[in-house]
Amino acid sequence: MSGLRLLACAPTPTLRGARFGGDDDLDEGGRRAALAVSAFGRRDLWVCAPARASRETAQALGHTALSEPALADPDFGSWTGASIDEVALKDPQGLQRWLTDAAAAPHGGESLTQVRARAGAWLEAMSRQRVVAVAHPITVRALLAHALDLPEQQVWTLEVAPLSLTRLTWRTGRWHLHFPAAA
Repeated sequence: MSGLRLLACAPTPTLRGARFGGDDDLDEGGRRAALAVSAFGRRDLWVCAPARASRETAQALGHTALSEPALADPDFGSWTGASIDEVALKDPQGLQRWLTDAAAAPHGGESLTQVRARAGAWLEAMSRQRVVAVAHPITVRALLAHALDLPEQQVWTLEVAPLSLTRLTWRTGRWHLHFPAAA
């Protein structure tokens, strides 16, 4: 049995502002929140998305994480840096298509189907490892949807907050979502 922990990165100004993409540093509140998280996974391999927020989250927890391109934030193409409200004004049909069709990429970047495929391939390669992976909440959603074999569009039914920790275990040839007992 393996143990894989998915840790959503701490908040950034872009994340707090509900903006698409970007590669900003943790803000002060995000840094404080990450420092307050209990240490875990000391002997596990730590990996993170190439984004600064993921790397800084791992560092705030006392770890140097290996950068893993498969965990990268989605490429939002022409929407990068825009808020969801700005996109809703400029491209309402594109936003609606993106929210209802996982294969759509009206912004010219990656579709959620593509994000799930690249992140899911990495996840399958980790089935025998003990890993802590730090990534953007939407990438964690894609990983969970893949692990649980949810239909493509169900990625939106998963709520992943910054600094949330999800544990997956691999046994009997499939991933299992693990809910530990309250401490």
